[in-house]
Amino acid sequence: MRVDVVVIGGGAAGLSAATVLARARRTVVVVDGGEPRNAPAGHTHGFLSRDGVEPRQLLAAGRAEMVGYGGHFLSGLVTSIERSDGGFVIHTTDLVLTARVVLVATGLRDELPSIAGVREQWGIDVLHCPYCHGYEVRDSPIAVIGGENRPFTLHQAALVRQWSDDVIFFPNGIELTTQERHALLARDIRIDTEPVARIAVRAGRVHAVDLIDGRSVPRRTVFVGPTFLPRHELLKDLGCDLGENGWVTVDPTGLTNVAGVWAAGNVVDSPAQLIGAAAAGSRSAIAVNHYLLAQDIEYALTRNQPVG
Repeated sequence: MRVDVVVIGGGAAGLSAATVLARARRTVVVVDGGEPRNAPAGHTHGFLSRDGVEPRQLLAAGRAEMVGYGGHFLSGLVTSIERSDGGFVIHTTDLVLTARVVLVATGLRDELPSIAGVREQWGIDVLHCPYCHGYEVRDSPIAVIGGENRPFTLHQAALVRQWSDDVIFFPNGIELTTQERHALLARDIRIDTEPVARIAVRAGRVHAVDLIDGRSVPRRTVFVGPTFLPRHELLKDLGCDLGENGWVTVDPTGLTNVAGVWAAGNVVDSPAQLIGAAAAGSRSAIAVNHYLLAQDIEYALTRNQPVG
């Protein structure tokens, strides 16, 4: 199958890009492995006109819209991408595609703190984004637990205080500077330096943070700071440049240093929420269409060049 664009990843960024391209009358295929980052969450928030919808319902609606405009959706994994004359060869678990352009929207992986109970309650009562879930847990007893992502965790502790006046920060190995400690205390955030043993769960819900010294601190919600790991192996294999932070670098439209290769969403932008990822996909799609248009014009000029 030869198409104009293969989009790898069927989340908000990938589906948004594919829909824009299908509406532009481009042939486009979305290849998706069916493992969205936000699958554990019960609801999505902050997505205009779709507040409270289940993540899988949002993606199902997006797929239907994209297919309705003539796009194609393929369930499967992309195993490799090769550059070829005039485009790319994309190998999937089921078939081989050729495309003029590749748009990678494979997202990221959250590496969670190795604390008992965190993975089990992830997306339920153990959260990381207050903009996504803070309003739903407002005015409840909240814990913020420190981790390897130090800057994110410290910012998170100060930020979560906007949603509740009952916040305890457990540094859990983070050594606070005097200034950091004073800033948290000034926000009326309590600090407990005892290491965390586990997240205690009762009847399927968080009810406390258990500490090494045997204390059990009642909490309803726990915020943690994952380490964000981009799923950018395909981009690296294509020779895309990495920045000092280890992430693939792109221009404002998502274009990498490799001609014909774009990337959008969390694979290159860890803070992007669903609506931001969707916007990035749309922006990349317009740039991709302009890139293809330039090729179309060049080809037409060559084909119709007067003889003699």
